[in-house]
Amino acid sequence: MDTVMKLGAESPVVIFSKNTCCISYSIETLIRGFGANPTIYKLDELSNGEKIERALLQMGCKPSTPTTFIGKELVGGSNEVISLNIRGKLKELLIKANAIWI
Repeated sequence: MDTVMKLGAESPVVIFSKNTCCISYSIETLIRGFGANPTIYKLDELSNGEKIERALLQMGCKPSTPTTFIGKELVGGSNEVISLNIRGKLKELLIKANAIWI
């Protein structure tokens, strides 16, 4: 879990995803649509991807991808990110994390 938390804090927006996960792509596209440039960790491309995926599952992220951190805080999976967007809170969170400025 320490590795996940450390990686999640490296950038204003961090997304753990997989190349085979279409929902991961959708969340990446949604966040980029606000003008943010998220750091993306593709678990199926990382040598320690399985270890990171197990840690995400232990943290309660089910499914493990996509998992999003904003402002060094675990936001959650796609349901949480989409819910924030629907409620108009995602943009505020991105601004607060200095991921976007408008």
